[in-house]
Amino acid sequence: MNDLPVLRDAVEADIPAILEIYAHHVLHGLASFEEQPPDTAEMLRRFQALRQGGFPYLAAELGGQLVGYAYAGQYRPRPAYRHSVEDSVYVRTGLAGRGIGRLLLAALLERCTALGFRQMIAIIGDSGNAGSIGLHEAMGFRRVGTIQSVGFKQGRWVDSVLMQRALGDGDASLPSR
Repeated sequence: MNDLPVLRDAVEADIPAILEIYAHHVLHGLASFEEQPPDTAEMLRRFQALRQGGFPYLAAELGGQLVGYAYAGQYRPRPAYRHSVEDSVYVRTGLAGRGIGRLLLAALLERCTALGFRQMIAIIGDSGNAGSIGLHEAMGFRRVGTIQSVGFKQGRWVDSVLMQRALGDGDASLPSR
C-alpha cells in the first residue's frame, strides 16, 4: 500500500468498514472517549444525521479497502456556533503516518470552507496523541487549550486537547448566512 488512497464521499455501504476502523480505536486507543463501540445501526444513524445536516463525510479507499474516513459535524448545538464545525479523522490501524489522515483532513478543510464555515475545531483525546496533534498543526491548526483529566479510560485520566483553525475569512469578515 504505497499509493495514495482515492478520496470520495462516504456512502451507507461503507458503514461496516467505518465501524471496524472506529471500533479498534474505541477499544484500544484514547482518540474516542467511548468505551464500547456502537453497533452498526447506531453508526448508520450517526452517518445519516451528519449527511442530512449537510456536513461532509469522506472515505479514503486504497486497493478496494476503506483505509480511513473523516467527517465534520456541528461544533455545538446552540445557534451562535452555526459557523463552526468539529472534525474527526480516523485511519485504519497499522496505516498511520502514510499521509492518509493528511489527505482526509485537507479535503475536509476544503469542503467545509466551500460550505461557508468559518472555524474548525479539533478536540483530540489524550494530550499524548502526538500523531493527531502533529497532523492538525501541520494543517494550520493552533493549540488553544487543554482540558486536563476530563476523561477516565483504560484505567487512567485522559486530557482533551483543543485546536482551532480559521476557514476562509475566519473572523475577518461577517458571515453571509
